[in-house]
Amino acid sequence: MSNPRFSIITASYNAEKYIGRLIKSISTQTYINYEFIVIDGASKDNTVEIIKQNSGVISYWISEKDKGIYDAWNKGLKHAKGDWVMFLGCDDILLPNALKSYSDFIDNFKEDVEYISSRIEMIDASMKPIRVKGWPWSWPFFLREMTVAHPGSLHSKKLFDKYGCFDINYKIVGDYEFLLRPQGKLKAAFLNKVTVKMQEGGASDSIAAIKEHYRAATLTGQYSKLAAFLNSIVIASKFTVKNLLRSLHINAYLRR
Repeated sequence: MSNPRFSIITASYNAEKYIGRLIKSISTQTYINYEFIVIDGASKDNTVEIIKQNSGVISYWISEKDKGIYDAWNKGLKHAKGDWVMFLGCDDILLPNALKSYSDFIDNFKEDVEYISSRIEMIDASMKPIRVKGWPWSWPFFLREMTVAHPGSLHSKKLFDKYGCFDINYKIVGDYEFLLRPQGKLKAAFLNKVTVKMQEGGASDSIAAIKEHYRAATLTGQYSKLAAFLNSIVIASKFTVKNLLRSLHINAYLRR
């Protein structure tokens, strides 16, 4: 596919501290065949004003109450006209050549692909690099761990036509649950390049996320409940050790 069109969707809520930085990172892309959709959850701070100030960059936006990030993403999908859909958080930063790198990668495809992931660089609140993460899609290992870096990855629009939208009953791991639906049939590719900077922390880095991970893996992924429970213990142990090390000002990422 030559000159693919990308739809970038962002859900925002009280994001005045970061959203301007995200918008700038999108406006400075070297590849310009994209649309930027912002779905705001009726922010009470200056977020909407910042969105209005950048209306030249944003193709579509709305501000109204929603039922969480996945409800907002679903709203964005209804307006997405691109061949590929990308989801970015307000505190993410899209690197300048990210879209161009993806476009060049897609131009070299010799087979049908539905999902493309890359690498992301995790940063702390002061923009200091912590680590790089993101690995190729691998089934059934994906049942045990979210191996792909979802921020900035590309979903073929056809993937949503085939498997539907995000399940809003999930508040933290709805992106993971969606990618479980194809199971081993997902046609995935990997761009071995950093495309996004993502700030560490947030709801996905929590015990609540581990509980949702278990539910998604067993219900959608059809993972054995016993195996999923034992895996949850491993993940929780890694989470505890990581936080302990962080309290000692040691950044570490434990991956099996």
